Amino acid sequence: MAAMQKLRKCVVSPTGKHSASVIFLHGSGDTGQGLRAWVRDVMMPGLTFAHIRVIYPTAPARPYTPMHGSLSTVWFDRHKISYDSPEHLQSIDAMCSALGSIIQDEVSAGIPKHRIIIGGFSMGGAMALHLVCRYHPDVAGVYALSSFLNKDSVAIQAVEERVRAGHSLPELLQCHGTSDDLVLHKWGEDTSVLLQKAGMKTTFHSLPGLYHQLSLPEMELLKSWILQKLPPNSS
Repeated sequence: MAAMQKLRKCVVSPTGKHSASVIFLHGSGDTGQGLRAWVRDVMMPGLTFAHIRVIYPTAPARPYTPMHGSLSTVWFDRHKISYDSPEHLQSIDAMCSALGSIIQDEVSAGIPKHRIIIGGFSMGGAMALHLVCRYHPDVAGVYALSSFLNKDSVAIQAVEERVRAGHSLPELLQCHGTSDDLVLHKWGEDTSVLLQKAGMKTTFHSLPGLYHQLSLPEMELLKSWILQKLPPNSS
């Protein structure tokens, strides 16, 4: 297979001097542009900062097994949308490599990895966890909104191995609606418990009555968490 094409991305520039970056990954079937518009609809004027660039990449279209092989903009394939299902590692690892190029672009622009946060919604949150726990554990933080990892995920094993070797990991922020009927609240909660047990510092916020969607309280919480992890400075 030919080398993966460079990912398209929608970028929201900081209003002042750029000293940190957030990479926000969309859910299955969406685009970076679509997620950016959704965030703005939920919280005007969106995730905007004086010093932080926010990058919304778009996954390339690929056959997606839960949609009977139809093409969809997904970060990786799934055998099925289930907590108990094995992971489709080949597609996950290929995308970790493609997204790694976006991280490298930020580093090349003068942003150290400890000034970068990676997160996502739904499948984007799972993708962010694989990217951070397995390949980029030196970033400032990771977040997962309405997301889960499969119960035997290699990302959880990577956390265990890293902790056993005495290495640090960034903190995880999770938010999940209690009425989510696509990615069950319990799957998100169980993911938090497993990662915590493996040695990762996690914070899990339940959002009463929220379905598989973003909400204003969630976006406000995320924004303040990002600012706590990436405060303005001259570095």
